[in-house]
Amino acid sequence: MNSKIIIYQIFTRLYGNRNLTRMYNGSILENGCGKMNFFTLSVLKEIKKLGITHVWYTGVIRHATKTDYSGYGIPVNHKAVVKGNAGSPYAITDYYDIDPDLAENVGNRMEEFDALLKRTHKSGLKVIIDFVPNHVARQYHSIAKPAAVVDLGENDNVGEGFSPRNNFYYCPGCRFHPDFDLHDETGKEYMEEPAKATGNDCFGPNPGVNDWYETVKLNYGVDYYAGRIGYFNPVPDTWKKMLDILLFWAGKGVDAFRCDMAEMVPAAFWKWATGKVREAYPEILFIGEVYNPAEYRNYISSGFDYLYDKVGMYDTMRAVICGAASASAITGAWQATDDIESNMLYFLENHDEQRVASRFFAGDGLKAVPALVVNALMRRNPFMLYAGEEYGEKGMDVEGFSGCDGRTTIFDYWSIDTLCRAENGGLTEDERRLYDIHVKVLNIAHTEKAVGEGAFFDLMYVNGHSEVFNPDRQYAFLRKCDDSLLIVVANFDSSDVDIELTIPAHAFDCLALKGGLVMASDILNGSKRKLNLVKDGRIPMRILANGAAVWKIKLS
Repeated sequence: MNSKIIIYQIFTRLYGNRNLTRMYNGSILENGCGKMNFFTLSVLKEIKKLGITHVWYTGVIRHATKTDYSGYGIPVNHKAVVKGNAGSPYAITDYYDIDPDLAENVGNRMEEFDALLKRTHKSGLKVIIDFVPNHVARQYHSIAKPAAVVDLGENDNVGEGFSPRNNFYYCPGCRFHPDFDLHDETGKEYMEEPAKATGNDCFGPNPGVNDWYETVKLNYGVDYYAGRIGYFNPVPDTWKKMLDILLFWAGKGVDAFRCDMAEMVPAAFWKWATGKVREAYPEILFIGEVYNPAEYRNYISSGFDYLYDKVGMYDTMRAVICGAASASAITGAWQATDDIESNMLYFLENHDEQRVASRFFAGDGLKAVPALVVNALMRRNPFMLYAGEEYGEKGMDVEGFSGCDGRTTIFDYWSIDTLCRAENGGLTEDERRLYDIHVKVLNIAHTEKAVGEGAFFDLMYVNGHSEVFNPDRQYAFLRKCDDSLLIVVANFDSSDVDIELTIPAHAFDCLALKGGLVMASDILNGSKRKLNLVKDGRIPMRILANGAAVWKIKLS
């Protein structure tokens, strides 16, 4: 059986932290930090109970931070080019090293990561880590690279703004001079001359405070100064260095890479690199953060297994949850990627997006239950859950560099309220209920053959506006594999509804269904009843407010 992939994104620094101080802009000593050793076999077993197949340990590679680890031989970062006290996990300072914040014994941080890999695999879960290919921290310097590896930028000709032999882009004759102060609290100024181009394609020396100023863009042989001309033959030096990094982590047993801002790196590199990695590790997976739907097929053909479906499915589902779009719009969202449906990654939260339960989104995690059911069960493609989402984490803290924006910080030392309370039995009734729903839905997604392998049939075109069905607030579809049929109906309305669902004759023909009286079990809610399957007939059912029904029928 081809089981559906269910990814659990864990912001590693925060997940295991049980320090409740939560001081604004606090240091690691004040607010604490989660560790890799927190993930014992028993913790991983609980994660797997959710229906999870893959764990994405976010932020495990060493990145820029204001915390001083010079006693362990780790270079100190200038605080003017670090966001937050903990720093962004997407400002990598050493691609071959592990974040010291995450280690119980900093000197043995790589050994602790290796042990985490082994425990995760022993628990039956696969491991995803970040690969950040577009940019690095401004003070990138590897102290852990293998002896034969030449550091990024080490042999660059800094007098050339662009050269396919360089790893970075430069502004010759210009000092790095953004529109904010570059001094730390001791008065020491950050100096960079010539200035390097900034990670979000800012090719001048004066990035703004809203730019990715803490990063520098990597050069994959594309001359942005001359209109994005690509120089890919011979293979650019950066390609070779980044391939070595991928092979290093794949060689440790990492199962997949979540590739940050993949579309900012030329597709030609991905085609070359993914092919090379798969020659040595055929089962490795590549998950791409790509936001331009016009580029989806280009990046899939370049070696990506899965791409974020953010601009289509996520944006549509968010609008439906909030009442800004009709549930029938979901049909258009999946149709836009129907030819590549198995390559799209669905999600309702991740570290970049606002928490569903925040006041900037739905204000209540339970309001997203119908969206969870639809996204997790409608197609064969993977679904991703962000740690805390299963409890309705609100993300409404003011942590420090990260303000009250409905997101869980990626820049500060902090602890996640619901995760802390879940461990000591302090969840509210609604939080426990939401967790139980996630366990049921995600395990249905992972174990039901009709979901992992089956055909999909959208029922919206025959269930239009009527007194018995509201396509603005209800969404319905079928899943079928062998003799197993699922009838899924989701209700985005805040009131219970009594509906009558039509299953068209075309569905009977397309899915080889036979009519008649059948016994059905609602595997989400636990009830049983007889259903009369008739071509173009109506099936009455009640769907709870912000709820769903998943009727399973054994046709044999």
